[in-house]
Amino acid sequence: MNYDHIFQDAQEAFLQFKKISGKSKADFLRKIASNIKAEKTTLIPLASSESNLPEGRITGELGRTVGQIKLFADLAEEGSWVEAVIDHANPERTPAPKPDLRRFLTALGPVVVFGASNFPLAFSTAGGDTISALAAGCPVIYKGHPAHPKTSELVGQLISKAIEESKLPSGLFTHVEGGVEEGQELVKHRIAKAVAFTGSFKGGKAIFDLANQREEPIPVFAEMGSVNPIITLENKLGSNIEGLAKSFVSSLTLGAGQFCTNPGLIMIPQIHADAFCITVKKEIKEIAAAPMLHEGIAKAYYDSLSKLKGKEELEWLQINSAEDIINAHPALAKITASDWLEDDLFQEEVFGSFAIVVIYKDSEELLAIARKLQGQLTITLWGEEEELSQKSALINLLEEKCGRLLFKGVPTGVEVGYAMQHGGPYPSTSDSRSTSVGAYAIKRFARPIAFQDMPEKLLPDALKESNPLGIWRMIDGELNNRY
Repeated sequence: MNYDHIFQDAQEAFLQFKKISGKSKADFLRKIASNIKAEKTTLIPLASSESNLPEGRITGELGRTVGQIKLFADLAEEGSWVEAVIDHANPERTPAPKPDLRRFLTALGPVVVFGASNFPLAFSTAGGDTISALAAGCPVIYKGHPAHPKTSELVGQLISKAIEESKLPSGLFTHVEGGVEEGQELVKHRIAKAVAFTGSFKGGKAIFDLANQREEPIPVFAEMGSVNPIITLENKLGSNIEGLAKSFVSSLTLGAGQFCTNPGLIMIPQIHADAFCITVKKEIKEIAAAPMLHEGIAKAYYDSLSKLKGKEELEWLQINSAEDIINAHPALAKITASDWLEDDLFQEEVFGSFAIVVIYKDSEELLAIARKLQGQLTITLWGEEEELSQKSALINLLEEKCGRLLFKGVPTGVEVGYAMQHGGPYPSTSDSRSTSVGAYAIKRFARPIAFQDMPEKLLPDALKESNPLGIWRMIDGELNNRY
């Protein structure tokens, strides 16, 4: 299919949209949020019916979607995210005069966004990728996910309505349907300047490779999943085996295990292994099977379990022999650390409510596990303060393996705010320097540009001497917001 007209419209919209004020961008984003809220009585049951997710979950997700739109609206309106830097000229400097240099972040251009299956609102049409790109000043060509087409189409209409209400060019947002072939064409189009994706490792890596094979390679911000290990230390686990087992099982099975942060690994010291496994078996048997997003995901879940059933190193604590066409029956296996260390298969994500309990003997074996871990979105370390203070080498290693290191609670539940990091070392994401959740997601879709000796009248407002935006800037090495 030829997408030239879509991208040409997007490029024309970009040249206009990137120049409008942060306040105008913010007003536009807030109109999107208002339109979504106004349609909640239609959107919630529609999204629920298409995704098999309960209406209560969709209601919460709609609130999160509106909340993150407002976050980016506030960010765009305040404006300091552009990282304006001014180094004043010094014509008297020797041996050569110093020029006037001014630098800030500017929008990349049209962005291709792929919708996610597991969040039909918050990671989809008006989700974080789309909204952060728009907040940065980038038009979006959105590839709808086939798992919830009607929800996606309706939200796309609400975005287009906000564009019309704001008197902005229609090419600012385009909703595209289709499969793999259509997605590939979008990524390859010469006008596309970046891609955002949330989904499987296979899908994200394919998009990343395709984008780098272009005549002009472009950045791909792919969030590709994670097993989100929980590591337990002896004293902490021994003081509350029942409570921590409940927390683990609750997080593991949340949303039928279809969150990108469900814990698929838990490391247990040998001294507490029997007690923990008895408790966790009891807890997981109380969890009823839950419907998955669609039959294809359910099939992939059971295919992954079948692959693991042939591994003699695993001892199954909970397994269902009969596969279910749509429901995910929770599953759990355990393994010794020495066996786990020998096979990377035990680190592969199983999208669904399955986890492996890894039993380690001592601190040295735990350090070996930390060294072996692949890149993760999150790692959770449960320990008493005193024993944590003795694990500096372990913590130092874990910092290199994840984007978010937790010391309390569970990894499910991703706060949308200014300090959130949702992205980690490969293979959890394609670019560990970026986040797909939180305020800093906006910087994925911007690039730095510097102006040397540009006349004051021609400078962007963010770099003018008078600071008409009143934003925070670095001026001659000092951070301030002087006018």
